[in-house]
Amino acid sequence: MARYVRRAWLACLICVALSSYVAAQQMADTTFYAEIENPAYAFGAGPVVSIDEAHHNYHTADGRYLAFATLLRRDGYVVRGSNAPFTAEALASSDVLVISNALNERNLDDWSLPTPSAFTGEEITAIREWVHAGGALMLIADHMPMPGAAESMAAVFGVEFLNGFAFESTTDTDGPMIFRRSDGSLRSHWVIEGRNASERVDSVASFTGQAFQVGAGATPVMVFRADAVSFNPRVAWRFAEDTQITRVGGWSQGAVLEFGEGRVALFGEAAMFTAQVTVDGPDRLPMGMNRSEAVQNQQFLLNVMHWLSGR
Repeated sequence: MARYVRRAWLACLICVALSSYVAAQQMADTTFYAEIENPAYAFGAGPVVSIDEAHHNYHTADGRYLAFATLLRRDGYVVRGSNAPFTAEALASSDVLVISNALNERNLDDWSLPTPSAFTGEEITAIREWVHAGGALMLIADHMPMPGAAESMAAVFGVEFLNGFAFESTTDTDGPMIFRRSDGSLRSHWVIEGRNASERVDSVASFTGQAFQVGAGATPVMVFRADAVSFNPRVAWRFAEDTQITRVGGWSQGAVLEFGEGRVALFGEAAMFTAQVTVDGPDRLPMGMNRSEAVQNQQFLLNVMHWLSGR
């Protein structure tokens, strides 16, 4: 059971969080160039990656996930946006399905509780059966309200999303979080080691997001350090003295698992897999693979995709 605490100093964090770049509006960084020396596949000859765009997704192939799609295309993957609801027929044409920050229509312009599921029960069943039969799913849900919209999908795979905002600590709420191999917050797995020494990842930067708990069958790859916390407000980015706080040291922001004949990768942050810039301030601040702290995020994404597609 999660432990909740209240602190009077939360009131002073309101301005800090709301003024931070993580709360700013973002757009795709079209200047970002992803260089790949040795693509996994010939151009256009790799597996089909479908990026979900049928569930009011905050990230789409031609929008905020443009850098994601471009990087994979340069690695040989066939990447496309998908506006089809999840059915056995629709899923049959995809090798890998990416769901990033899906939302229920109720939360399109209102990021407050409640946060209903973005998916129908039939769609969740279709995804479960497709993965079990050999499909590969990359499920990404950022900070509130996205975890609430995707928690029913994650639960099918034994993962419990937390509908909040993850931070390094109660006093460190700004800047990217760096998960490192050297301190154990980045755990050893094929998606970290890669196919050879040149693909080894030693650090991954993430930008707020959520924390989640995994079941016995999953392998955590991004693990929060001891002081990490999650602020769980009733309205996104509005923190007050009565905002619930969950201690999430040891929880995950990235995990992988095998499910039947298929594979699943789950992440509690979306910007780390793309390149964006803020657009509602005087400066266009980078967020994602275009940050200096995120130099290995590109390789991390490629490793995850290679593992999902059985490369």
